[in-house]
Amino acid sequence: MSAPARLSRLLGDDGRCLDVAIDHGVFAEPGFLPGIENMAKAVETVVRAAPDAVQLGPGHADLLQSRPGRSKPALVLRVDVTNVYGAVLSPPPWCELVGDPLEEALRLDAAAVVVFLVEVPGHADLHRACVANLVRLAPECRRFGMPLMVEPLAMKLAGGALAGDFDPARIGALVRQAVELGADVIKADPPADPADLPRIVELCGGRPLLVRGGGKAAEDEILRRTHAVMAAGASGIVYGRNVIQHRDPAGITRAFMAIVHDGATPEAAARLLAGG
Repeated sequence: MSAPARLSRLLGDDGRCLDVAIDHGVFAEPGFLPGIENMAKAVETVVRAAPDAVQLGPGHADLLQSRPGRSKPALVLRVDVTNVYGAVLSPPPWCELVGDPLEEALRLDAAAVVVFLVEVPGHADLHRACVANLVRLAPECRRFGMPLMVEPLAMKLAGGALAGDFDPARIGALVRQAVELGADVIKADPPADPADLPRIVELCGGRPLLVRGGGKAAEDEILRRTHAVMAAGASGIVYGRNVIQHRDPAGITRAFMAIVHDGATPEAAARLLAGG
């Protein structure tokens, strides 16, 4: 693993992390925008809740990094964009890096950059493009001491669109490929059965595994899921819509932080959220 100095800004003393992702606007999907129409307000709300990190695209990263003072979340910078989240798949699926991703990350003093590693049956060119992006980026990250977070996504066609495939074999194979190609941190979907998560952790080879939140879920469900993945060996979570589209984004962030860092039960986290 590389870049321990920047990783320490991301992971904290206990090696755990809550990263709040509010980079959804980069995907040009209307359904991703509720709660982040006003990005200055959204970033302010999330920063006040004090997660470990905030994930942003280059166009909005300054909303975090221009804030005065030392006490602010670390920046995870999204440096690619894809069309896989479309309500209807518009072939061919694609994934592209932003221009000069490392220069942008260094200018913004990011703690890590994040890119996709997507695999869809029947669309080998998409996977190849993601591998090409990763192969290009990994040596530059090592050279400049920038942690590389890779987001392996096993997807499948469902009703004319792409959806997550939570098959542990597919997730595990992509996780291992990401590690072999130079990932410092893995951001992955949980397998359908939480009992399969320890094997995914093992395939990370000591790299921190941050579990993706995916679509908006009911409050009790997402608290239980968070507790389960942490108990199974995850190093943290990356949640977006489950924070920013929640009725109380600051409160749910505090609840997630209690589970991630303090081992709180879902019930204790729910009481914290309720102010009890």
